[in-house]
Amino acid sequence: MVRPLALLLLCALAPAGARAEEPTGIEDPMHGYYTATPTDRFTRFNTELVAGRKTLPTGDELTILRGVLKELEIPVSSQMLVYSVTSLQKNLISPRRPRALYFNDDTYVAYVPGGRIEVISLDPALGSIFYISDRVRPGQTPVLRRSEECMNCHELHYMGNIPALVLESVVPGMTGGGEKAFRREQSGHGIPLGLRFGGWHLTGTGGAFPANWSNKIIERTNGEAREVANPLGKLFDPGNYLLPTSDVLPQLLQEHQVGFANRATHATYQTRVLLRQPDSVARRTQLEALAKPLVRYLLFADEVPLPPGSVLGNPEYQQAFAANRRPDANGRALKDLDLQTRLLRYRCSYMIYTPVFAGLPTELKNTVYRQLSAALAEPAPAEYAYLKLDEKRAIVSILRSTLTDLPKGR
Repeated sequence: MVRPLALLLLCALAPAGARAEEPTGIEDPMHGYYTATPTDRFTRFNTELVAGRKTLPTGDELTILRGVLKELEIPVSSQMLVYSVTSLQKNLISPRRPRALYFNDDTYVAYVPGGRIEVISLDPALGSIFYISDRVRPGQTPVLRRSEECMNCHELHYMGNIPALVLESVVPGMTGGGEKAFRREQSGHGIPLGLRFGGWHLTGTGGAFPANWSNKIIERTNGEAREVANPLGKLFDPGNYLLPTSDVLPQLLQEHQVGFANRATHATYQTRVLLRQPDSVARRTQLEALAKPLVRYLLFADEVPLPPGSVLGNPEYQQAFAANRRPDANGRALKDLDLQTRLLRYRCSYMIYTPVFAGLPTELKNTVYRQLSAALAEPAPAEYAYLKLDEKRAIVSILRSTLTDLPKGR
């Protein structure tokens, strides 16, 4: 069952007397989306690059791309290839020239051969910040500028006009244009696997992985549509990319991360609106309502199961993913993978360490911590009964060992 985002609290959070035409999300000056100076990872790097304090290699396109990824600490092994026309570079993208995506916990990079580099970086207070380069030319350092044009797709109206990450499942035709679309206006680990991956290449799956829309295009003959297999490399040269893979594990983790980042950004923006009101029982109740979806998501309450043996995962990527793991005294960490029936061994998201969580308003973060503590207690609310005692104790130990702002007693 596909669960809608449990975040649409805009009516409940609108101050009394608010008018429909009042600005929301990034248009509301109180958030400072266009006026505040971002502090995200890429903005910091780009400032150093423009000032000449950082440099990039200026060989061929792939050498430049590899240099960008290295500076941003993004593993090459996170590569995913998407061939639907879902980017500003739509005139370049097709099944014959996919768009490559790479990411770490807080930064996302996209590249199209012969085109431009795109970057989305997560800012603690502002959410997703968007950059795009001029055309990447061998021998030249690319110039990346903050882009407002990206907001045509990334300003999510159904989430209150926040700046967000967008994932889609679109089965394209040969030109890259969409023929079928799934899971619109939804993201996260609760999306059934069979509805994901349309327009994406997918490698590294075991035999038990569910049927899905990856590695397919739709051709039309005499007005009739038929699905055609499109395995990676059939229509293009993989040598034009850093790797000949589009691994399933990065795809699953990216889906999880996008789901959390969007929920956290939405909750942050809505909390700022809420805090305009005087403190009251009603305001505290609404804060509780904003925190609950975040806690449920952090604890994987609605995660769809993985069939055992269905996710093989590139060992190189697994090692890169775990490079910044934060273990407790017993060596356990939130980045420890399971990959048998679920993504993570300990079902509390490592996204709790990222800028979008760190940037939650204090009132909201304290509410999240309080609800998280209750969910991990014994006995816990019935909705968290899927977490057994040993797993909860491990999660509590990891959080106490690795979070510096966890309230005492949590």
